[in-house]
Amino acid sequence: MKLNLFKSFAANTVTSLNIFCGFLSLVFASQDNFMLAAIFIMAAAIFDALDGIVARLLNTSSKFGVELDSLSDVVSFGAAPSFLIYKAFAFQFGNIGILISSLLLIFGALRLARFNITIQDLNTKSDFTGLPIPLSAITISLLIFSFYKDGKIIEPINYFIFPLVLLLSFLMVSKIRYNALPKLKDKSIKQKLIYILVLLVGIILTILSKGYIAFFIFLGVILFGIVRAIYKKIFFNNTKIQELKIREN
Repeated sequence: MKLNLFKSFAANTVTSLNIFCGFLSLVFASQDNFMLAAIFIMAAAIFDALDGIVARLLNTSSKFGVELDSLSDVVSFGAAPSFLIYKAFAFQFGNIGILISSLLLIFGALRLARFNITIQDLNTKSDFTGLPIPLSAITISLLIFSFYKDGKIIEPINYFIFPLVLLLSFLMVSKIRYNALPKLKDKSIKQKLIYILVLLVGIILTILSKGYIAFFIFLGVILFGIVRAIYKKIFFNNTKIQELKIREN
């Protein structure tokens, strides 16, 4: 009994660190310290990944953990990036800025609610329907971290902020498939080494480019999901048309 309580406490503590980082991001954004606000969103994403790993390692996955995780995500990956983009850029557009900034929170919450009612096996990590909310939040935080200079977002990046916010919001509630992170335990030694090498190269390039490369990597992942969905739709429709023609003949 005590062991089970300890396991649950350990996993839920990691999740709580996620929501604490989200709160710190809100605090620093309110103080116009946008760099730290962005960093704490990314820190929240690390704890969000760790809580699932800890829960699986300790075999303590539960509905309570799923609900707590989603509530944490609403704060760290919904409210925090919405407030950050509003304070760093959208405030100058008045009510329109408030409305567009809020979409990251609103659609993120809708995405999490859909996820919670569709999840079946708590121990199985399947692909995602719609853009995962942490991926949206990290993209926004990397944008601010990389391109907010001298009290404003540099040109021409500033012209793409509202379209990006609208795109991320739509993708979160879309049915476009995004791959879950691969489980290294199911991979061969060679595959593990490749994944680790790619990760190390990504980290090194991110440091050398002061975050620029990381932003475009995440943006590339997001756009790849759209391109793949369009390709499959076109290919699938063409295949169905050909099959119908064959049957008619």
